[in-house]
Amino acid sequence: MKESNLRAIEIGYRHFDSAAVYGSEQSLGEAIADAIKEGFIESRDQLFITSKLWCSDAHRDPVLPASQNSLYSTPGKYEFPIKEEDIFPFDLKSVWEAMEECKNVGLTKSIGVEMNPLWQQKKLREFCERNGIHVTAYSPLGANGTIWGSSQVMECEVLNDIAKARQRTIAQVGPTNQIYS
Repeated sequence: MKESNLRAIEIGYRHFDSAAVYGSEQSLGEAIADAIKEGFIESRDQLFITSKLWCSDAHRDPVLPASQNSLYSTPGKYEFPIKEEDIFPFDLKSVWEAMEECKNVGLTKSIGVEMNPLWQQKKLREFCERNGIHVTAYSPLGANGTIWGSSQVMECEVLNDIAKARQRTIAQVGPTNQIYS
């Protein structure tokens, strides 16, 4: 994975999606260090790295240590969380306050929330809209072939109907449907 990430940086990729649970942060961090050495980028600040606060850390006390652990793996100063309230109960307000604390001490540049087309978190998306929080699509095509992914998105009858009606593919309509439905 390190080599793939290094080549991606070399050819111009600047946004990387990672998480401790994916097992991708260490190799990404190594690729970033090598990319700086090889002159593909001058610093980590030229990249936008999305990481996630995982469900098990979605309580006020673990937020700061979890963010620090991600930062030690990927050199830089930023962390980007994810939370799905239906997986594990969590206190959105206290987790958000803890993420604001991470931002105040320079551990995160941005705070955000991810979505999935089959798990749209409408209540959370409404909260984000009310509070000026931007939403990004998480695995909008389902991450088929990964340990956490499936083909459910690409085989979704509703998305297929939407795609056909608009003469598009599911890959074209999925992310838009996820964010705006």
